[in-house]
Amino acid sequence: VQLVESGGGVVQAGGYLRLSCAASGNIVGINSMGWYRQAPGQSRDLVASITKAGDTNYSDSVKGRFTISRDIAKKTMYLQMNSLKPEDTAVYYCNMKDWWDHWGQGTQVTVSS
Repeated sequence: VQLVESGGGVVQAGGYLRLSCAASGNIVGINSMGWYRQAPGQSRDLVASITKAGDTNYSDSVKGRFTISRDIAKKTMYLQMNSLKPEDTAVYYCNMKDWWDHWGQGTQVTVSS
């Protein structure tokens, strides 16, 4: 499974972005998908996840502002990010798990104040 993120960029505080994560290869065995982010000098932290059953989970810092979704037929996962804040600035990585952790290359999101 290979993952490619897109949709990052520079946006003003209060704005929005939609990230996409396109998968190639066989995703039949994927049991969970998620978005992580890593700011400079900090750890890579979970932002949102979605299980095979469609159950979602969000970090407290993004709850109510971000929405994770997926389109299985298109093998694509999304992260709709609204009401962006400067503290959301980070490199965002998509992740899909089967018996392995598959990562994308990351996409930069910069929120200016």
